[in-house]
Amino acid sequence: QVQLVESGGGLVQPGGSLRLSCAASGFTFSLNAMSWYRQAPGKERELVATISSTGGSRDYADSVKGRFTISRDNVKNTVYLQMNSLKADDTAVYYCKRMYPGYWGQGTQVTVSS
Repeated sequence: QVQLVESGGGLVQPGGSLRLSCAASGFTFSLNAMSWYRQAPGKERELVATISSTGGSRDYADSVKGRFTISRDNVKNTVYLQMNSLKADDTAVYYCKRMYPGYWGQGTQVTVSS
């Protein structure tokens, strides 16, 4: 069965960095576009970044451009989100998603606080 397992979340100070990982199984990872979303308390889930199946195309929300980088390893069946210069507004649960057909991971908490 399809599984997406996120890891790498935690507590970090403003200005710090984290790298999230999403390990995929149960489908042909290399044929699927993948995305990261996030949901802050009291807010709707929002798209953070998307990467094409080959990694050749990437898109970002304006709020994270220049700070976050999405990447993937089609040998390890893993998608990553490198997050730099973190702000308090980045605090949220971060979810990995297989784009088509849609499938969500369970999420990992990121808290940016001093």
